[in-house]
Amino acid sequence: MASFDFDQAEGLRRMLAGPKPRVFTFLSAASPEEKGAMLVNLGASLGQAGRDVLLLDACLGQDGIATRLKATRGASLMQVARNERSLDDVIQLMPQGFAVAALSRGPSRMEKDSEQARRLEDAFGVLAKRADIMVVDAELDKEDNFAIPALTSSEIVVQVSNNPASIKNAYAIIKRVNGRLGRRPFSLLVTGASEKEAQVVFENMAQVAKRYLAVKLNSMGSVPADEHLKRAMHLGRAVVDAFPLAGASVAFRKLAGRVVLSEVATAG
Repeated sequence: MASFDFDQAEGLRRMLAGPKPRVFTFLSAASPEEKGAMLVNLGASLGQAGRDVLLLDACLGQDGIATRLKATRGASLMQVARNERSLDDVIQLMPQGFAVAALSRGPSRMEKDSEQARRLEDAFGVLAKRADIMVVDAELDKEDNFAIPALTSSEIVVQVSNNPASIKNAYAIIKRVNGRLGRRPFSLLVTGASEKEAQVVFENMAQVAKRYLAVKLNSMGSVPADEHLKRAMHLGRAVVDAFPLAGASVAFRKLAGRVVLSEVATAG
């Protein structure tokens, strides 16, 4: 049986070794297909930019990125926390140029046992150190909590589509997180929209969030609707690899650039 026993010296050594990894937690108000395409292509774009990228599936149900990529054969982070598997068994390399890991192999839930919760937090912290950038596919539970409490200190990005239902859902997500964590900034990524349409969505949401929640929204840009995205997904590839000149590919490279610049700014 694999051991994941942290003593104080080892835990301190691991926490202080190297720069602090960047963790971006995505909460999506878009369709599962749109969310999956965004995560895959963001991961691939960051990989092309020279970053080691890990996508963590921390969803509560069965529609997370690990399931969508059929990357469900490896161990889960919860198994590591229970001393059932090693951390190396969790990480799966994908042909698109990034790695994938999963919180659980089934519906996720908050760990109620305090010792198990601490070990899960420790496992997450060490897993995050395995990559330059961790991108988390997350959901909120019924009490508006994340499955991993450490995600509350990450950079939270809300994905929204250019339609009324998605916009309403995105605002509800921001309101729920704000109600649980208190006032904090959020980033907004608009998908399936032109730059002009995305700017309108962002400005409207930013105005409402500021007026009614006293919340500041930052723009992460946009990704247009592009048939090349579906074609690339059917090929099992990222659009930035299969169709590098497509409009969506250009947008994802810009998005990756924003993430990298944010990483550099924080490191400095």
